[in-house]
Amino acid sequence: MSFPWAKHYEPKVPLMRWLDEKLPLPRLVYNAIGAGYPVPRNLNYFWNFGVLAGAALVIQIVTGVTLGMHYAANGGIAFGSVEHIMRDVNAGWFLRYAHANGASMFLAVVYIHIGRGLYYGSYKPPREMVWLLGVVIFLLIMATAFMGYVLPWGQMSFWGAQVITGFFSAIPVVGESIRIWLLGGFAPDNAALNRFFSLHYLLPFVIAGVIILHIWALHIPGSSNPTGVEVKAEQDTVPFHPYYTAKDAVGVGVFFLIFAFLIFFTPNLLGHPDNYIEANPLSTPAHIVPEWYFLPFYAILKSFTSNFILDAKLWGVIAMFASILLLFFLPWIDRSPIRSANFRPVYRRFLVVLLFDIVLLGYVGGAEATPRNVMLGQLATMYYFAHFLIILPLVSMSERPRAMPNSITEAVLEKHDGTSPAKTAAVG
Repeated sequence: MSFPWAKHYEPKVPLMRWLDEKLPLPRLVYNAIGAGYPVPRNLNYFWNFGVLAGAALVIQIVTGVTLGMHYAANGGIAFGSVEHIMRDVNAGWFLRYAHANGASMFLAVVYIHIGRGLYYGSYKPPREMVWLLGVVIFLLIMATAFMGYVLPWGQMSFWGAQVITGFFSAIPVVGESIRIWLLGGFAPDNAALNRFFSLHYLLPFVIAGVIILHIWALHIPGSSNPTGVEVKAEQDTVPFHPYYTAKDAVGVGVFFLIFAFLIFFTPNLLGHPDNYIEANPLSTPAHIVPEWYFLPFYAILKSFTSNFILDAKLWGVIAMFASILLLFFLPWIDRSPIRSANFRPVYRRFLVVLLFDIVLLGYVGGAEATPRNVMLGQLATMYYFAHFLIILPLVSMSERPRAMPNSITEAVLEKHDGTSPAKTAAVG
């Protein structure tokens, strides 16, 4: 979006003028994150999580590249190379724990970022492309995280790869061929480790490229805001720097405090103890579970226990991928003209129920497959799909939203000064 009141970059130093003429990188930075980029004045701390995701990605790339210098993608010595990193490489334990816990921090930040988008309607026009690129980033992160989980070559790594790739064999005709293609053989071994390591090393740079597109797409319509009202005048905005660079700095500080606590005090809190046992194809763990950030999807995968037209395993694979792909269609599923859930009381209640449903799926994904837990997983899976395919379209058509402010400035003044300016009528 072009703001006529935005400041324009005018270098004062001769060297910067010359650089701006030959390679306008300073102008690009100034217009992207400096005073040349006006943003809504009412953004709250939930808008920090995009910057936090970028910081987490940088941590993962730096630590991952360094770890890659010492890791050996070979089934015979992969586990030993990880122990070598932990024991013999200078600060190797720190790099390993930073990378492992950094993945959890990255996914936690991404989940909150997605939740913010759902609550404030960031997927609605004119920001559909921003949302779609965000879902692509999410899929790439999930693929990268799964392949990274296999690399330590512990018991949970090996059997996680065995179980998850085994579900693809349920695809009719080509399923077993896909599984063999994924693993490079009939079971996880050297070929699988080499493939997963290569892709795990490469994909973060692909993610970084898509993030650039994501930010580029965001700068066309401009940032959304908690009210869902578009920017209408200069007083609705403030320069990104110094107002939001300072606010982001606070968020980054809190992020690193939590990150440091995990690394130095509870580095194995989010991991599984069986992964400190070397992979053994002849010894199946009593209870195979993925990392915590996969648990809701794993629960959906396990919820199909009976064959109906198709094999139950195939239904599980379809449902697992569909649970993410549904997010692609969200801009067209939710047809309400109101963006923010602050003005959509019915939608907000169902969104809270969805949150509890996802937490329940996470519990079921990590719990033993008892009849009670299987039933809970099936009910939670049914509600997850019902929310997006049934409840959301009905709510968007029938809900009567609350009255909205005329402008961002009006909403800010009413909140902080207690004034009560006139509001527009709600969209029926």
